[in-house]
Amino acid sequence: MQLAKRIQRVVIDTNLVLSALVFAQGRLAPLRLAWQGAQCQPLLSSVTAAELIRVLAYPKFKLTTADQQELLADYLPYCTTVRMPAQLPATPDCRDKFDLPFLQLAVAGKADCLVTGDQDLLVLVGQFACPIVTAEQFMKTLKK
Repeated sequence: MQLAKRIQRVVIDTNLVLSALVFAQGRLAPLRLAWQGAQCQPLLSSVTAAELIRVLAYPKFKLTTADQQELLADYLPYCTTVRMPAQLPATPDCRDKFDLPFLQLAVAGKADCLVTGDQDLLVLVGQFACPIVTAEQFMKTLKK
């Protein structure tokens, strides 16, 4: 009897989610396929969801409201929402205060890893309870 492989619980930073959604044929397409194919379980908090919604509306992406809704529909249903505790978890000091919600979500959601391309988060590798990996490193683990 083969044991079912546990799906990795991951926090994916907004820039990577955005790239995977907006550039469907881009280098991060495998990331999108991973959450759609239940190879990973993205974690979301109200703060990280709000940031994604806000960023999708940036004029530079030229996305209509319908386009934004469609992209959100390609991500949100695959996510697990984590209710953040009133007392937010302790995290290492971070150079960018806007990255803190991702660190806090990783702790509160008991994430297997935090996937990012953000240098402000990558400099914390080894200083944080949860592994911090690049999209490329994460996608290599999916192929195994």
